[in-house]
Amino acid sequence: DIPAYLAALREHTDGAEVGVVGYCMGARLAVRAANLDPHVVAAAGFHGGGLVTDAPDSPHVGLPDARAEFVFGHADNDRGMPPEAVEKLGQTLAAAGLTAKNEIYPDSPHGYSIDDTSMYHQPGAERAFGELRALLERTLGS
Repeated sequence: DIPAYLAALREHTDGAEVGVVGYCMGARLAVRAANLDPHVVAAAGFHGGGLVTDAPDSPHVGLPDARAEFVFGHADNDRGMPPEAVEKLGQTLAAAGLTAKNEIYPDSPHGYSIDDTSMYHQPGAERAFGELRALLERTLGS
């Protein structure tokens, strides 16, 4: 469904380039969108999981097809994205020649950006929103 969603989005932007962002499982969808569509020039994922798996359709496998700039703010001690997966994601981004930030946010648990849950972590959330704003300004303008 991602190509249809992106086509509908571009109808409202006169076909212009777009950015995507995902939280938790939405981070996988954001990466897949960037992998599928060259009009996606900014992609961000925060406290995402499963971005690097052993499956042949793991989101990281398609990164050589992307042209977006990426920002990832990983949760600290997240079973869905352990340090070795974060490292593999960084290696894959670099090998694809993509501009990216791929960082673990210290003390920020999975779900850190959701302010109405017990997992909310204000420093991580503010960092994520700042990184997202800067990414969108760099790639899409103000």
